[in-house]
Order: sequence, then structure tokens, then C-alpha cells
Amino acid sequence: MKWMSFATPMGSSFGVVHGDHIVDVGMRLGATCPDLRTALRAGPLSRFAALVEGATPDHHVNDVMFLPVIPNPGKILCAGLNYVAHRLEGQHKAEASVPPFFTRFAQSQVGHGQPMVCPRESTQFDYEAELAVVIGRAGRRIAEADALSHIAGISCYNDGSVRDWQLASGQWTPGKNFPATGAFGPWMVTSDELAPDSVLSLVCRLNGVEMQRTTTDLMMFNIPQLIAFCSTFTTLEPGDVIVTGTPGGVGLRRDPQVWMKHGDVVEIELEGVGILRNPVVKEAA
Repeated sequence: MKWMSFATPMGSSFGVVHGDHIVDVGMRLGATCPDLRTALRAGPLSRFAALVEGATPDHHVNDVMFLPVIPNPGKILCAGLNYVAHRLEGQHKAEASVPPFFTRFAQSQVGHGQPMVCPRESTQFDYEAELAVVIGRAGRRIAEADALSHIAGISCYNDGSVRDWQLASGQWTPGKNFPATGAFGPWMVTSDELAPDSVLSLVCRLNGVEMQRTTTDLMMFNIPQLIAFCSTFTTLEPGDVIVTGTPGGVGLRRDPQVWMKHGDVVEIELEGVGILRNPVVKEAA
């Protein structure tokens, strides 16, 4: 199933996407289950199959505002330099013993169709196409062999980077956490419909021009390895998000460099999931 979070004039909710329509699961469950993270924490999403099967749709996708798939994640953990091509374009060693990680905050991300905002303090706003994993079952020190069973589903992610702030010091956190600089969506495809360890194409387009292309089998550290690593230093909870790294072709490493600017449209396409599309705006002075 495809699960999404959205807002209407009645408030925020979540539901299942069928074609161009949405079955509003949050409305049917009421206040006891107000969002997708809460639903995940209560148990497998498959328990809602009977609720949505054959249900009359409640909304058209064009009539709602897309929210990040998980609007309120407890943790967003992001792998850096997880494709060899990206490591090499930045003149890093091609090998690594562990994946570097940084964190994003919930307010740094927007949903499909919502503007990604280049902050007024920056002139270097970059795109990063990535696959995002949504955790569906809690665990600590999860073995690689068990990791896939802890996944609720996968989605597209644009790990938008404010490069001048990211590279000003050895800490990446400032350049990854300006409000509305990342994007997450349009929805999550559950693991029973699309196996998270499938070999999938991942593409970024800026104004229709292809900037990045890879397949997910080219990750240096695969999804089970990332889950095992993260769950060693923190307990993974339902609704947590792991963003798995970007391939080569980022704007920073191009000659000449390419930055997202006001009026641009950026797309992240993940095979089997869909297209995450966002306009780019410059924050007013």
C-alpha cells in the first residue's frame, strides 16, 4: 500500500493512496490515532487492510496539501558519502569502515509539492536524491539478518543542502537543518508491496535536466547494514527515518557548480515509489 500524510481545511491526517484518490484512515480512526507515526507505533499497518479495502475515497490528491510522509519523526538519521561516485567527486577515499551519519530535524523538511526554501543567508542551495527508510518496528542492536523486518516502507527524499553553511566547519548539521530545505514524499510504499532491498533506480532532475542517476545496489553500506549500525548507538522506534545517502552529480561538485535558485523545480524519482517534486523559492530578505 501507499501511505501518505496530508492536510485539508479540516486539519492534518493520513491515509492510503489508490490512484489519484485517498482513503482517509486518520478520519476513520479519530483522535486515538491522529498521524502515521502513531499508527506505526500501535502495530503493523497491514491491520488496516480491511478498513481501506473497498472503501469510498475521501479526497483527490490534488485537493490536499502533501505533508512529509512522517511529519513528526522522533529521529531523522542521514547517511553521508554512501555511494562511491559521490565520495570520489568530493576527493574522499573510495572505501570506508563505517558510514558517517548526521541528523536532520523535522522542521527542516516539507512534503511533495511544497516549496523548498533557500535561506537568505545562503547562495549555495544543493539537491541530493536519496532513498528514505521508515522504521515500522522498534529495535536496539538489530542484526543485519533481521533488519528488513523492522522496515515499514520506503520513500523518496531530497536531502537539500545549504553548502556554504555545511562546509563552513567540520560539522554538517547547520547546512542540513535550515527550515524547509529538505523534502520527503510523496508517500511511503510498504515493504509487502516493494521490497526495500530491491535494486531500484534513483534519479534527480532539475528543471527537467537529469543531474543524478544511480541504482540502489551501488550503496557502499546497504539498508540492513545502515539499520544495524544506527540501532547500535540508538534505539530505533516506529516512525523514525533513515536517509540512505546520495549518488554522484551533486551541484557542489560540478564544473561550473549548479545551485538551486528561485523558480526552479526539482524532482526526485525512485523506481516503484514515484516522483517527489518541489518548487524552489528564495527566502525574502
